[in-house]
Amino acid sequence: MEHLKPKQAYEFMQANPGAVLIDCRSEVEFLFIGHAAGAIHVAWSEAPDWEINQHFVAQVKAEAGAAQAVLVMCRSGTRSVEAAQALEKGGFKKIYNVLEGFEGDRDEHFHRGNSGGWRYHGLPWEQT
Repeated sequence: MEHLKPKQAYEFMQANPGAVLIDCRSEVEFLFIGHAAGAIHVAWSEAPDWEINQHFVAQVKAEAGAAQAVLVMCRSGTRSVEAAQALEKGGFKKIYNVLEGFEGDRDEHFHRGNSGGWRYHGLPWEQT
């Protein structure tokens, strides 16, 4: 697994149009907070009990081949590491974790999005 900062991840995707961006946050986060433009949602864990999605690797395989570059993003870059490790164990060879995630770490007021993350860096995102 390699790690890319948000701007690096965006540039990588522009240079590699076959790359797939997987957003592994919960459905609520993906839909209501927003997500990177073109991201495919496959939850690593889901509310209310936050158990690991046992079908995560199979669901990603339905979206991308094992030889494709797969970038994995979560809220802050933590869950995505676990999800990316599962993809590596599942046979994926080109895995990239997006550092800072979509919202970045919390600031001194416990708010996200003020010091890092995909959206903070002004990269294309949408809300559906």
